[in-house]
Amino acid sequence: MTCKNMFSQQQRTFIQMRTVLKVVDNSGAKKVMCIQALKGKKGARLGDTIIASVKEAHPNGKVKKGKVVYGVVVRAAMQKGRCDGSEVKFDDNAVVLVDKQGQPIGTRVFGPVPHELRQKKHVKILTLAGHIA
Repeated sequence: MTCKNMFSQQQRTFIQMRTVLKVVDNSGAKKVMCIQALKGKKGARLGDTIIASVKEAHPNGKVKKGKVVYGVVVRAAMQKGRCDGSEVKFDDNAVVLVDKQGQPIGTRVFGPVPHELRQKKHVKILTLAGHIA
């Protein structure tokens, strides 16, 4: 394997501490950094809930920079197998901000959202999403 080929391939792993994620709702945050994955020792996968800190935010949004929030992972670069044998993976890591009860803070969700969230009891996020993958 050449040096150029080795660096062009991205290692796809769990969403763990200090992972920066894109926020795909209209809650006011742009980017968050994962503080802790609430399930599993390795990290969070598709549909898991995380605790994150807001790193970038819109000036007039509901959440401000530095606030600690809960979020549900809706897109992950790490592949996840489906029941029919296919695998789903995305180009980026993205999250939707929720409150402690699991209700979304924003009123819209942008981009594709996998239908695996239905099994994880995040049906409200699926209803707000424009495209279900």
